[in-house]
Amino acid sequence: MKKIMSLIFAGILGGMVVLGGTYLMNKNNSVAEQSYQYDIPATTVNNTNVRKGTINVPFDFTEAAEKVTPVVVHIASTSNGGKGGQNSDPFGGFFGESFNQPQKGTGSGVIISNDGYIVTNNHVVEFADEVEVTLSNNKQYQAKVIGTDERTDLAVLKIEAAGLPILKYADSDKAKIGQWVLAVGNPLELTSTVTAGIISAKGRDINIIPGREAIESFIQTDAAVNPGNSGGALVDVQGRLLGINTAIATRTGYYSGYSFAIPVSIVKKIVNDIIEFGSYQRGYLGVGISDLDNELAEELGIDITQGVVIQSVENGSAAQYAGVLPFDVITKVNGRTVNSSPELQEIVGRVKVGEKVNLEINRKGDMKDLAVRLKARE
Repeated sequence: MKKIMSLIFAGILGGMVVLGGTYLMNKNNSVAEQSYQYDIPATTVNNTNVRKGTINVPFDFTEAAEKVTPVVVHIASTSNGGKGGQNSDPFGGFFGESFNQPQKGTGSGVIISNDGYIVTNNHVVEFADEVEVTLSNNKQYQAKVIGTDERTDLAVLKIEAAGLPILKYADSDKAKIGQWVLAVGNPLELTSTVTAGIISAKGRDINIIPGREAIESFIQTDAAVNPGNSGGALVDVQGRLLGINTAIATRTGYYSGYSFAIPVSIVKKIVNDIIEFGSYQRGYLGVGISDLDNELAEELGIDITQGVVIQSVENGSAAQYAGVLPFDVITKVNGRTVNSSPELQEIVGRVKVGEKVNLEINRKGDMKDLAVRLKARE
């Protein structure tokens, strides 16, 4: 009997131990879970004193904005009937700006010299009889149109002023897709407006400038650009000029995601020519071109899929004298790889009449180097 009672007592005691252990385990698990979700212990943070202005914050554009804003001007163009007309502006529908109206239009410009030369878009001033420039400090000047080039949509103005601020030029050839940029201009009559974005693409041809001699090799960005930004500055985060804002891709007349700027590499050449000669001194290869693709590469029997195909060679042209033949594929110009027609046009467009360009050509699989001395178009 005592043995039976001892066994019963041991069983009861063991059950209590098991139940108590289970309770404690569940309680501990509950506390552990609670601590994981809510009671994260504090840790010691080591504070370091850093001198103000020494941290390079990639999203801080204040320094660039301060440099650029005084250099970008507001332009008001007025027609007294001498040049204006309802159909005078082929850009009206695309840019959403009222430059095809005979009375008045507005845009932006960039000061490029201390003594008052300003670059803008041709479509901002091409119809104008009078051009008024307003600086960021609200000083106003009557401007003279020094020259224009509708093939690139650029124009140069001059105001009588001195000691004006200017920007350093960036190397637009070295600009990279994904790089941060700022667009500065006067959209929708909102003066000195700064917007930010990245370079989305380079060498874009959007077929907006009319004529077969047009040069389009735009820098594409997603910085917001609207009517009135035309002729304003596209700059890098150091505040250096990368391009001249020119167009937007839109169905409404307002910004809807993409904008386009003329790269400064070609702006410099055209502006210098206009100031020195009154017009753009453009050299010509004298060829008809198209982009190479996989199908055409197979037809030509070559193992590359990027380059510029010579479709035709004009009689008496610089290309003909240098030995360029139809169906040659240009792969490099002056050592720079070219993958598209806009890239080729941009590079050749910077070269003066009488100067040479060195072409690397794939001719049915054989590589050839040809030096072409550019001629003026007759």
